[in-house]
Amino acid sequence: MNVVDSSGWLEYFANDSNADFFAPAIERVSALVVPSVSIYEVFKRVIQQRGEGDALQAVTLMMQGLVVDLGVTISLSAARISIQFKLPMADGIMLAPARDYNATLWTQDADFKVIPGVRYIAKK
Repeated sequence: MNVVDSSGWLEYFANDSNADFFAPAIERVSALVVPSVSIYEVFKRVIQQRGEGDALQAVTLMMQGLVVDLGVTISLSAARISIQFKLPMADGIMLAPARDYNATLWTQDADFKVIPGVRYIAKK
């Protein structure tokens, strides 16, 4: 199972320099877990940069994976993870579903660089 951080989705949709790193996780839809907070972050950024049509297309692709809502269980897990690894709120919310689903988190966010279960690549 895989969770792709919002930065990875944005990299993939923009076909930026790290897009190929994220492609295997994104394109293997049957093993993709998508935290709902990631849908929020990606939709917001894409609508600002390219308009609502492109943003809706991005969300449609994201929803092909297993969308995980931010409920009480994940909220509590995210809070614990945020404390344990000294992560900001959104990062904890991204990592919690990865842990709950035994998934690898794919990211270019340096906050995750040394956390077990994370595939990290530096932003180019």
